Amino acid sequence: MVAERTSRRAALADIAQPSQDVRATILVVEDDPAAARMLTDLLEGFGYRAAVAEDGSATRRVVDEIRPGLIILDLILPDVDGLVLCSDLKSRYDMPIIVLSATNRKRDAVLALRLGADDFVAKPFDVYDLEARIEAVLRRATHQRTRQPVSEPERYQVGELVVDRARRHVTLGGKEIQLTPTEYRIVGTLASRPDQVLSREELAARVWGYHDASSGRVIDVHICRLRVKLESGAAPPPAIVSVRGFGYKMSAEGRGVASAAS
Repeated sequence: MVAERTSRRAALADIAQPSQDVRATILVVEDDPAAARMLTDLLEGFGYRAAVAEDGSATRRVVDEIRPGLIILDLILPDVDGLVLCSDLKSRYDMPIIVLSATNRKRDAVLALRLGADDFVAKPFDVYDLEARIEAVLRRATHQRTRQPVSEPERYQVGELVVDRARRHVTLGGKEIQLTPTEYRIVGTLASRPDQVLSREELAARVWGYHDASSGRVIDVHICRLRVKLESGAAPPPAIVSVRGFGYKMSAEGRGVASAAS
């Protein structure tokens, strides 16, 4: 047993320091050994390094050890609901996550996106579709990290809503609103340009650093979730107005959850 633990630590240490020709390190969270092996073989065939965690507890430990560039997460795990784990990982690490699951619950895909997942892939999956989605998610994450910083104020305020960039939190009526990292970036982007309409593509580029064909749908899901959280705050929030067929704006005058424009 001691030899096995030592071997595992050595393997993780090797993964944590990939060679220059490896594209990225991906953590597969999967409790089925056969499925985990199949996925790691695929990922290594794509040119990635792969590590495996079999449950939620192992996932948190391995993430701390190797800091992967992407997590592929199954929702059906022995010790935790995968949706809960997804939300926890996003709030603690803000790493890109693709949910890959055979769940029969139709709402799980929507819930996963609302809780911060960057994409959802149903099992059984097409190998090349999965590869393309991994590339798209990693590309967005890379653009977000390397985007040139722009001189901006330390906080934005729209009515009772305050986005404190220095402390990375949002308050409404003086009370903090608990947001996911993606929701924080969306509300910060909207609050930075009150009354200006931002297209879904522009929002995606500001939030993730990149946009692709699926970005608009994902933005819509996160906006819906954000509106619900703001409405539950201590004061009436500024309205996030939907401009049909284009995008969104945060109204500096209006109050409420949502408005629609033709």
